[in-house]
Amino acid sequence: MFTLTYEFKLKPTQSQIALFEDWLEQCRRVYNYALAERKDWIKSRSCQINACSLRSEYIIPVETPRPNYFNQCKRLTKAKKKYPELGRVAAQVLQQILKRLEKAFVAMWERKHGFPRFKKTGRMRSFVFPQLGVNPIQKGKIKLPNIGWVKFYQSREIPDSGTVKQAHIVKRASGWYVLLILQWNVSVPQPIPHGEAIGIDVGLTSFIATSNGILVKRPRFFVDAERKLKLLQKRVSRKRIGSNNWKKAQKKVTSLHEYIANCRKDWHRKLSHQICNDVGMVFVEDLNLVGLSRSILGKHCLDAGFGQFFSILQQTCFKRDVYFQKVDSRKTSQICPSCEVETGKKELSVRTHVCSNCGYTADRDVAAAQVVLQRGLAAVGHTVKMLAEVNSLESL
Repeated sequence: MFTLTYEFKLKPTQSQIALFEDWLEQCRRVYNYALAERKDWIKSRSCQINACSLRSEYIIPVETPRPNYFNQCKRLTKAKKKYPELGRVAAQVLQQILKRLEKAFVAMWERKHGFPRFKKTGRMRSFVFPQLGVNPIQKGKIKLPNIGWVKFYQSREIPDSGTVKQAHIVKRASGWYVLLILQWNVSVPQPIPHGEAIGIDVGLTSFIATSNGILVKRPRFFVDAERKLKLLQKRVSRKRIGSNNWKKAQKKVTSLHEYIANCRKDWHRKLSHQICNDVGMVFVEDLNLVGLSRSILGKHCLDAGFGQFFSILQQTCFKRDVYFQKVDSRKTSQICPSCEVETGKKELSVRTHVCSNCGYTADRDVAAAQVVLQRGLAAVGHTVKMLAEVNSLESL
C-alpha cells in the first residue's frame, strides 16, 4: 500500500461551521467521559484492600471488566438513546474518538507517554471520517457523511487512481481544513544506496553541518517572536475569560503560533530539497529527541524542530529517490574522523575539533558530520576510508 495525504482549506458556510463546532464539543464530551470511566476503574483497583482512601473511594464491582475501546463502543450505542445530542454526530466519528483515547493509553504503556488528560472547552480541534461514500469528491467539493457537500480550495489536482480512505477535519486559527488520506494498491520500492553520500549533524549553533563542510545557521522562529507573543498573552490575561474580547485576543495568540509553525515547516522543506540535490545517500544522527526537549536547552531544541526536520527530510529523500538512514549518535563529537581516535568529551564552548593524535583540525560540527557519514557508509556495506588515508593518497 502507498499512502499520501492531501491538505486543502475548506470554505464552509456559517451553518456548517456551527455544525462542526457542535460535533467537536460532542466529541470532547465523549472523550472526557470515556477517560473518566477508565480513570475511575484504575483507581478502584489501586486502593489497598485493608484500608480506605482518605480522599475518595471508587467502589466498582470486581467482575466489572477494564474499560477498553470495544466495550466503550457498545455503551456508546446505549448512551445515544439517553442523550439525543450524540445522535447528531456520525457514529463512526465518535468511535474514532474512543480509538484516539485507546491509542493514548497504549502510548502511555508502551512508549512511556504521560497519563491522558481531560480536554477543556476548545481543546478538541479535529475529528475523523474513517469512511466516505462513493465518489465523495467533485471539482472543489467534498461530500461528508451527515453533513453534505462542503466547498474547499482545490489548490492542486487529486489523482483519480487513488482511493480516498479517510477525511480529517481540522480546526486552526486560520480556518477549517480537510486532510484527505489517499491510498494506492501498489508496492513502491524503497531507494537503495547509490551515488554520493553526505552526513549531517544537527545543533543549535549551526542548524546543520554537512560532511563536506557546509554550515547552515539556525533560524530562531519562536525566540524572535517571543516578545510579541508575550504582549499578546498579556492582553489575553486582562480579558474576562469567555467574553468576546477574550476570544479575539486568544485568536491572535493562536494565529501567531500557527504563523511560527508554518514558517518553520516551510524552511525545513526548502532545506531538505537543497540537501537532496546531487546526492544519493543521506545519513543523520538517531537522536533522543525527547531527552533533548527536556534538557536545559529544551526550548531552543523545540524551536529548531529536529524531529520535524528529520521526518520532512526522509519524505523528501523518498520522493527524490535518495537513500535515507539514521545512524548511532553516541560520541560523534568525541571521535576523530581522520584516525578514529577518541579525543574525549568537549565543552559546548569548544567549537573546533583538534586531534592530538593526527593533528586533524576542523569545525566541531563538521567533524561530527564526517563521523556520521563514515558510520552510515559502514552500515550500508560500503568501504570506508579514513580522512588520513584519503589525504595521503591525494599527496601521492
